[in-house]
Amino acid sequence: MTQTPPSERTLLIDGARIEGIADFYAEINRVFMAQEDWELGASLDALDDMLYGGYGAAKGNAPVRLRWLNAERSRARLGIGATRAHYLDKLARPDTFNHQHWLGALHALEAGHGPTYFEQICRVMASHPRFTLELA
Repeated sequence: MTQTPPSERTLLIDGARIEGIADFYAEINRVFMAQEDWELGASLDALDDMLYGGYGAAKGNAPVRLRWLNAERSRARLGIGATRAHYLDKLARPDTFNHQHWLGALHALEAGHGPTYFEQICRVMASHPRFTLELA
């Protein structure tokens, strides 16, 4: 007896809703967490955990096509400026976050070889083979 592979689902992220990092997570919560009674925190680690498939629209192991509409707009909104602000926020709280890590990340970003927040999101998504990210 052969098993039919699970059918692919398509989820849409609307980049027109994204002005910054907080808005990105609001959009992720709208798309992925609508059926949950809690929201995903604003963290790449939390995004990574969700994509493993334990909850929300990512639950299970079916393949998912994730279409990111207005992706170029999001790339700009989650670019160097937003990433720098994110790192500076981490650096402003040295007792909470690894100061040297965030300082190194800031220097890499400013030197032109550190990834932007948009690029980091794409890397996290690409690390999950059942997800196909389509930038539109």
